[in-house]
Amino acid sequence: MQRYHLLIKDGNVVFPFLGVQQADIGIVGEKIASIAESIPLDSAERVIEAKGRFIFPGAIDSHFHVGIYRSFQDDAVSESTSAISGGVTTTLAYFRTGSHYLNKTGPYREIFPEVLRLSKDSFLTDYGYSLALLTKEHLHEMEWLVRSKGVSTFKYYTIFRSLNLAGDSPDASNYLMTENPVDLGFLYEYMGEVSRINDLLKRFGKIRLSVHCEDPEIIRVSTEETKERGSGNPLKDYSDARPGWAEALAIREIGVLAHRTRCPVNLVHLSSRDAIDAARDITRSHPGIDILREVTLHHLGLSYEQNYGLLGKINPPIRGQEDVEYLWNSVIEGTIDTVVSDTSSITRAMKEGGLWSCQPGFSSVALMFPVLITEGYHKRGLPLHRIAELTSFNPARHYNLYPKKGTITVGSDADLVVIDIDEERDVNAGMLRSGQDFTPYEGLRFKGWPQYTILRGKVVFEKGKFLEKPGYGRYIKRPVGLHCQENDIAHGA
Repeated sequence: MQRYHLLIKDGNVVFPFLGVQQADIGIVGEKIASIAESIPLDSAERVIEAKGRFIFPGAIDSHFHVGIYRSFQDDAVSESTSAISGGVTTTLAYFRTGSHYLNKTGPYREIFPEVLRLSKDSFLTDYGYSLALLTKEHLHEMEWLVRSKGVSTFKYYTIFRSLNLAGDSPDASNYLMTENPVDLGFLYEYMGEVSRINDLLKRFGKIRLSVHCEDPEIIRVSTEETKERGSGNPLKDYSDARPGWAEALAIREIGVLAHRTRCPVNLVHLSSRDAIDAARDITRSHPGIDILREVTLHHLGLSYEQNYGLLGKINPPIRGQEDVEYLWNSVIEGTIDTVVSDTSSITRAMKEGGLWSCQPGFSSVALMFPVLITEGYHKRGLPLHRIAELTSFNPARHYNLYPKKGTITVGSDADLVVIDIDEERDVNAGMLRSGQDFTPYEGLRFKGWPQYTILRGKVVFEKGKFLEKPGYGRYIKRPVGLHCQENDIAHGA
């Protein structure tokens, strides 16, 4: 008889694309070893009784930040701990050179090994990185980053292409600590190099470019106009200063360049109807381009009508309820591929000083399942298997983690979360286990809270208690197809 070190018994297993089926899951070591209608209780060293609960594949937060406003290691510890409490088992963090993060510039051959050293004993989740390349020297390092360091996603910010960023933001050349122009010409070269390497390594997985789409020149003018009139609602003013059509304008430019270069593109944190429509338009106008469409928890779960004050400032801004409903409709109809947190932990003190000078961002990774189950499943009828696709299977496939991550199947990593979809709680900052001392979700009531989080076969979070410490998480080289032997050795396979 097969022996298991962990058995999850009588749970409702949520299979991406297939639906929900009652089954037992047997785990040996770090892998799923069996999925069956019934596995004997005496075949396992430990049993989790999951009757009436729902078992999802561990979520993959493919848009995550550490070290923007706080110490890099402290942030990695607290935000990966927050992630585990919310059923997120893998995080893919964006990193760039320049101000914030490590406040350094130079080649990634020098800086990225330091990032990995700082990360090694800091993450409770498994983790990977996506890097913003800002100089031609960085572009020349791209193939080395993919082949040697396991980075398969890169990033570009359209808001950095103008020397003067919106409002009172600093000069871009100082902010990024580089004199290299990050204009559309640079982006054209950037996309060309991503496309070249993607063609070179396509048998192993996709090399992709994530793009933050907002037009900086429009934002500059809109900000001045908004300052003059003002509405009394700071989040509405911020939305007016960075309007959805400025997102749409940038997206259409990206579509032209993606078509020209054949570069696979991730359109990240789409926040508005204008942005969604533009993303659809470029697909229709340029058949064959490879586009991923991403939305965030906060653009689905918050609106400026609720007026969270400066605590809700983020880029792109929180929108009105009409945009929120349009995003939800896009999720339900299948236009959206992934849902992410875009976590960037910050302190309440950094939200002071006025709308135009306080810092944007906040952490919400622990709310991945509560937001989607409450606002999606319970309120709008979003199927549970679709939640598994948005949070796990799709990011695994697009970010080169599949089939190691992102699914519930024999041989995959045993990354699982057991959720009571009817359990209700009121949100407060402390329960999120973040290093952040506030949350704009304060007082909101959500259903669907994780009871157990299992990472590589080990229960790391159980009914409010952490059973492992930061450092348990491991770095995953992507594409896993290119680095499968190294990853399997690292994971004890």
